[in-house]
Formats: sequence, structure tokens, C-alpha cells
Amino acid sequence: MKVILLEDVKSLGKKGDLVDVSDGHARNYIIPKKLGLEATPKNLNDYKLKKKHEEKVAAENLAAAKTLSEELAKESVTVLIKVGEGGRAFGSISSKEISEAIKSQLNRDIDKKKIVLKDPIKAIGEFTVKIKLHPQVQAELKVKVTEGR
Repeated sequence: MKVILLEDVKSLGKKGDLVDVSDGHARNYIIPKKLGLEATPKNLNDYKLKKKHEEKVAAENLAAAKTLSEELAKESVTVLIKVGEGGRAFGSISSKEISEAIKSQLNRDIDKKKIVLKDPIKAIGEFTVKIKLHPQVQAELKVKVTEGR
């Protein structure tokens, strides 16, 4: 019996593969556990349509991420840090503060987990921060750290 796998099945194949298995294995294990569907013409057509829709949505998400990346490259945010004598900074700027600054200054909601900082920023100046918008798209944003608070 031909079966369309809905999930990865060890020793059979990956999600979306069309595999040939014994009737008993399909009826007693794969279909009841919702690991696959019988490959009828209707199920094959539905699966192809679903796959095309997923590809279209993925392409739209990629295009949106590229657009956002281009917009962020032109922008910058300012973050304030407390400074003591001799220009020495107290504390540091983390991805959380940068995310909050983006939300308040640029009206964009970017999760702090997407902001890539090797180390927290502990000095006054201008820094370039990478933001992972999509697995294939990384944006760069200028962060100006100034004395304040």
C-alpha cells in the first residue's frame, strides 16, 4: 500500500514522502497513529495543494523579512546608559533594552531573542547590532549609546 507520511518515521522516510509499505503495517500502525495517510488520488491532491500553500507562505515571510531588513538598515535607535566619573559606564545594555528602544522609537516589535549580541554593550558610542529576522535574513541596526538616565 502506498502511504503519504505526515511525520518523519524512522526507517521509512521523512515527512511528505510517498512510501510503499505492507498493508498490515499501514492499517495497524501508520494510519491509526496519524503518521501517514493512504495515498488515494484525493489525498495526494490535497497534500500537493497544502505543500504549495506552505511554500507560498514561506516565500511571503522571506520577502517580508528582507523588506524589514532594508528598513532597519536605514534606521537607528538611541539607548541611555548611566555614566560615572571618568566616562565609566555603570551596568550594560542588553538585548532587552535594545528591543524596548526599537519598540518605543521605531514602533516595531522585535523579540529580544532575535537580537544577536556577543557581549552586552558597556561603553558609550555607536554600535552595529545584528538581528535575525528569518533563518536566511539578518538585519543590521545602528544603536547609539549615550549618557543619561
